[in-house]
This record gives sequence, C-alpha cells and structure tokens, in this order.
Amino acid sequence: MAMKSAVDERVLRDVLENRAPSIGALFRDRVAKSGHREAWQYFKNGHLERVTWLETQERVYAMAAGLMSLGLHLEDRVAIASTTRFEWVLADLAIMCSGGATTTVYPTTIAEDVAFILSDSGARIVFAEDDGQVEKLRTHRGEIPEVMKVVTFSGEAHSGDEEGDDWVISLADLEAIGREALTARPTMVDERIDLVGPEHLAVIIYTSGTTGRPKGAELTQDAIIYEGASVDSIKLLDHDDLQFLWLPLSHIFGKILLTFPLQMGFATAVDGKIDKIVDNLAVIKPTFMGAAPRIFEKAYARVSGMVETETGIKRKLMDWSLDVGRQVMEAKSAGQAPSALLNLQYAIADKLVLSKIRERFGGRVRFFISGSAALNADIARWFGSVGLLIIEGYGLTESSAATCVNRPIHGSYRYGTVGWPVPGTDVKIASDGEILIKGPGVMRGYRNRPDATAEVFDEQGFFRTGDIGEIDDLGFVKITDRKKDLFKTSGGKYIAPSQIESTLKFICPLVSQAMVYGDGKNYATALLTVDPDAATAWGAAHGMAGKSYAEITQSAEMREAMQGYIDELNTHLNRWETIKRFIVLDRDLTVDDGELTPSLKLKRRVVSDKFKDELEGLYD
Repeated sequence: MAMKSAVDERVLRDVLENRAPSIGALFRDRVAKSGHREAWQYFKNGHLERVTWLETQERVYAMAAGLMSLGLHLEDRVAIASTTRFEWVLADLAIMCSGGATTTVYPTTIAEDVAFILSDSGARIVFAEDDGQVEKLRTHRGEIPEVMKVVTFSGEAHSGDEEGDDWVISLADLEAIGREALTARPTMVDERIDLVGPEHLAVIIYTSGTTGRPKGAELTQDAIIYEGASVDSIKLLDHDDLQFLWLPLSHIFGKILLTFPLQMGFATAVDGKIDKIVDNLAVIKPTFMGAAPRIFEKAYARVSGMVETETGIKRKLMDWSLDVGRQVMEAKSAGQAPSALLNLQYAIADKLVLSKIRERFGGRVRFFISGSAALNADIARWFGSVGLLIIEGYGLTESSAATCVNRPIHGSYRYGTVGWPVPGTDVKIASDGEILIKGPGVMRGYRNRPDATAEVFDEQGFFRTGDIGEIDDLGFVKITDRKKDLFKTSGGKYIAPSQIESTLKFICPLVSQAMVYGDGKNYATALLTVDPDAATAWGAAHGMAGKSYAEITQSAEMREAMQGYIDELNTHLNRWETIKRFIVLDRDLTVDDGELTPSLKLKRRVVSDKFKDELEGLYD
C-alpha cells in the first residue's frame, strides 16, 4: 500500500531500529552533535531569550546532579506541577538524566487529586511552579510522606516550613547542590545516564479522569524514544525547523513534542500562555506548531467573522481570494497541478488577501499538527485554502501520542483522516469498529491497576483505544467517534455526537462548546456556549455594545441567530440526528470549573450532570 512505499527502508533501519537507549542518552547525543546551535527560546521580561544545547546541558546536568544528591535513585518518580515554561523543560531533562521518571501534574488539578497522584505514583521529589502549587502540597503533606523535597520554580523557598525544615527549596538551591556535587565527581550524571535502558520507566501520565480517579499510564524510555524516531524516519521535520510549543507539557501531546527536538535537533520556543498564542506566533515566526482543534476552531471563527463584517468591493475580493485558494487546495490535495489561469489568479489572491492571513500566524508556518481530539475536515480545508496546511494526527496517552499522522506531502495526506500509522505501529479495526493498536509506543500498563490494564489489552496484545474508526483503501485511518460517546435514541438509532458538534462549530463561528444530548430519548438536543470574543463582537454589531456576556448570549437576537445555525446544521444530518431543541448557557465552559480537560476536550459526563435539569427540561 501507499503507506508502505512512502517509508524509506534504509531510513527505517538507520533511524528507527538504531534509536537511542534512553532520553538522557538522546539528549547527550544531541548536545554532542548540535552544541552551539540554538536549542530553546523563551520569553523573559517581554523579550525572547535564546539558549544553546551546550548551555542547556550545563543547567540540566547541575539539576540532575542535585536530584541525585538529594537521594534520587533509578526509576524514582519526580513530579512536575507547573504550566508550560522553560523551567519545565529543564526539570524534565534533569529527571531523565538522573535516571528518574517524570510524573506530570496539571497545574489546575485540585489539591486532593494532586495528593492522590503523588501518593499513587510514589513521587519522591516535586517540582512546583509557584506558591499556589506548593500550598496544595503543604495542605496534604501528611498524605504524601514519600515526598522528601519540593523544588519551586518561582515560589518562596523555605517559606512556611517548620523550624529547621527545608522541605521546600528553590531551583537555584537545587542547581547549587548539583554544581557542588559535580565538582567532586564530574562524571556522576553521565554514569547515571549509562545505567538507564529502554525498558526503564520514563514517565507516568495520569488520564484526565472524566469519571472517578485518574489512572496513571506508565510509559517506558523506549516508548518515548520510539515516538521521536518514528516521526524522524518519515522526515516530517529537520534541524532547520522552529517549533512553537505552548501545549500543556503535562499532556502526552506536549510531552512528545518536547522529545522531537532531541531527536531532530531543531529549536523550540516555549511559552504556555494560551491567551498570547496569536501574539507570540507573530514574534516567534515558527515553521510548525502542534495544537488542539479548539485553537484552530477559534482562529477560523475569528478570521471568518472578520470577513463577514466586510462589505462591498473588499468583501467580494476576500470571498474571491478564498475561493481561488480553495480551488488550488483541492487540486493539490487530489494530486493535480492547478491550471495556468488558476495559478495566475492564485498569485493575485495570495498577494492581496491570503498572505496577509498567513502573516497573522507568523508568515513562516510550513504546517500545523492537530491532535488530542477530532478536527473538523472543513476547518482543515479552510486553513489549506489560505496556504496553512493542518496535518491531523492521532494517539492517546496510553500510546505515547503519535500513533497515526498525515504527511505534509501531496498524496500523503487526506482531509478528514488522521493519516497513516507511524512506522513500527500496527493498527486494525475490531469487528465492532473499535480501533486497536500495537507497537513500541504503547504503555506497559496502568500504575497499580492490573485489573484496568488487563481490560484494555486483547488476547493478541493489541490495545483497545475506545475509538471507533475505519481504514480506507489507501490505508488512511479515520476516527468517527469515541465508543463510549455513541448513544442510542429511544427509536433505536445510534448517534455519534462529536461529528455533529464539529460540523456545528464550522457552520457557526459563534459557538465555543457544543454538546449533543439524547441517550434513550426520542430526539436529540444540544447544549451550546458562545465564544466570549465572538459574543462581544457580535453584540457590538447588533446594538448591544457594552452589554455583559450573559445579556448578549441570553438575548432574543442571539437565540434567533443560533436557531438559524441549528437549522442549517440539520440540513446536513440524518432525520434521527437532527437537533430539535437547544439551550445556550450564560457562560462558557472552562478547565478551571472541571468541564473541559486541560487539552480543551469536553467532559461529557461532568457537563451532563452539572446541567442535567436544563437538558432534561428540553424534553418537557
């Protein structure tokens, strides 16, 4: 099949089969190859700081030696509770070089769950971003007796400790301890790296836990190394690229993107401020960026909303340019060369409109990578029409993220799919449509949960993903829905809610979150929220300037507008799937309120329970 011929067998042998034995060894090799090249960028006092691989190694080795001096042994767990920032990168690399295993903790996790994760993982040391994260640990210190030290990035060291207790130290303190140890024994970190093998534990990532306690997926050194090597083998990226990494590093998608530069040698700009993504793109000017679908949905809604407000010649020019871009995109994605006339039209459209849209994303993007949830194919095509290719991929925490990915080469990607499996990973479809996977990236099991581990592996050792999908004639994998999200109406018809929700987000630029509801009911309904920025702009255009978010979203005018979009949505659906009634909330759903995962996916069970009365009221 095409996916077989697209992979160079020599590259597979040299890159994939001869991969590094550990992440620490991979980092050390990268420093040896690219020492004086730029490795990282990060913002400090509003300016971009640049750090080479050699400069990175100096700090990482000091921190690793500090961890070892505190008593960290091979495979001991070290937790990181922080937003995405440069110190997260340093801490993770230091853990890898000291032979430890990183346990990730989302900074929004409530104190009780933080205590559970630290206790369940057996964490010995915790990197805590600030005083807020430290306080979570203090309030539950009695429940985490194995934590012998807390290292804070920006909090107050020793503050709040009992007299004579230095439980909390600063990052500078850790580095000072490490530098002193290295002076006495300069080779201590390299000696530890040499002890770490492919089978050793590298990371524990706890699932978001939409119901019940989260489960910790244990990923080995080789699982993480394999992901970088497999992507390197298909030559998706090279050492001249520049990545913008803002995703939560506590999420497997962000963690794997952190491994790619070690494998391929390109520089990475790190900044986790979600509200600054667009501004940072213009400053950093990356060549690629990974993101969750919600980011692309918001960008599409913002630009298309701007187009909607234009009138006259300018509006006609923008519509014409986008249509020309669409024709070129469709021709290229079908493997055809645009005609001479179409190329001429495109040159004009690109100069006047399309290039200006790309400039909002920095002007140098070769492609985006979308993962963690399904991306609407029409939104992907819209980005393609302005010259911004989104290659969608697929994976789970339990499979170390990169299971399938489209390639940024014409004929090697197909809109609406998540691409081909990465080399070395097998994907098949079970009789009930569930996607099953096997490969080096799959976890060794859930920590302390042999029962849960046994449930997710079949008798051939394939991991049951819980996703429903299919494989087309060219080997492209397509995800249709989560198995557990499918529901059946009282008429016996199955509904796949995520497909309907993503279609609505494409049709309606106002929608932030949508949840289709109706399990066991005689018709489907929906819960909707409005994007705050879109609500403000829409309100100003409809005589509600200065009104609050709640006033705008609950107005009769907004209700009428939403009804129009729902009516349009229903024309694309089967009769039993159509949305008969809906509610618009007076606030958006948030991560902080526990309604979205940190990767911005909807927690259906939480939202259904929280707004049960409102949803059930749609059936009165």
